[in-house]
Amino acid sequence: MNFDLSEEQQLLADSLKRYLANEYSIDARTKIVASPTGWSETVWSAFAEMGILGVPFPEEHGGFGGNAVDVMLVMEALGEALVVEPYWVNVGLAGRLVARGASAEQQKAILPSLIQGKRKLAFAHTERGARYDLQHVGTRAKRGGSGFTLEGEKRAVLHGAAADTLVVSARTSGSDTDPGGISLFLVDRDAAGLTVKDYRTIDELRAADVWLSGVTVPAEALLGAEGRALPLIEDAADYATALLCAEAVGAIRFANETTLEYIKNRRQFGVPIGSFQALQHRMVDMVISYEQARSMSYLACVKVDSAPSAERRHAISAAKIKVSDACRHVSQEAVQLHGGMGMTEELKVSHTFRRLTTIAQAHGDADYHLGRLAES
Repeated sequence: MNFDLSEEQQLLADSLKRYLANEYSIDARTKIVASPTGWSETVWSAFAEMGILGVPFPEEHGGFGGNAVDVMLVMEALGEALVVEPYWVNVGLAGRLVARGASAEQQKAILPSLIQGKRKLAFAHTERGARYDLQHVGTRAKRGGSGFTLEGEKRAVLHGAAADTLVVSARTSGSDTDPGGISLFLVDRDAAGLTVKDYRTIDELRAADVWLSGVTVPAEALLGAEGRALPLIEDAADYATALLCAEAVGAIRFANETTLEYIKNRRQFGVPIGSFQALQHRMVDMVISYEQARSMSYLACVKVDSAPSAERRHAISAAKIKVSDACRHVSQEAVQLHGGMGMTEELKVSHTFRRLTTIAQAHGDADYHLGRLAES
């Protein structure tokens, strides 16, 4: 595999890294996390001005028509800086659903405003007891009059309270676990009967529980074909998982670099602790985990856009297994090698530990993907 970046890709990555280095320190992040919304409109506007909100979307809507490798570079930089703004949800998950499944009219109405930073999306899909089963949907959508009425609840909708529009999965036919009968609907955040309860997650992002009680939407709110949304959802989930792996790679890179710097400067018995052979061996193992995760993340991002569905699923699961293992290994080692300092709020490594721990579980943990890999 060719790991060399094009000139445009390198410029994109470098410009974003410069911005984050200057404007997104751990102190700035702490203030953003403590704010009422948990994310910054100023940072979001800067992302729009830099053009990173439009990287994977078609040029006809104001995007750059990039592929998953282009977005991967953005995700690595965001992961390294521990950015809490809802980029992954908008560009990698809900945005993917709109770009791949929406009608031309829906795309024209949504994508330009998303790229400009004026509209935010969220994907309301996960339900109680579903865990990682994408076809477990109990929320119901019934036809009535000129549209649909939605009833049900969604759990842990990432950045759900920040969204102007929710992409909601609901069942128009079949039982709760049937692969067929699942549809997607565009629901305005201020729709009557929609209740959103916002809360902070363990990794300092924002999520929400969503209740739909007699929420009515017009027929044109249907995204894609009625009852046939599962393949679209699976595609978006795999795409988002590949990008999540890239975010983890960025966070792991930071954890390794800051840990190496710490053991070079922390002195014990009159010498740097980095001179102890046992710690050197542990540091080498962390670097190996990083390189393996990085290679698998690159493979996943290459395959997710172009490979057939079976090959795509295989590559994504293989990457998520290796990345989940690396998240656990590197995050725990980084904290341990920092000693008690690694648990303090002041050090960025403690926040990196939380994010990597969450990424290891998100969109399928290692055990889940081992099972999916065996099935394929």
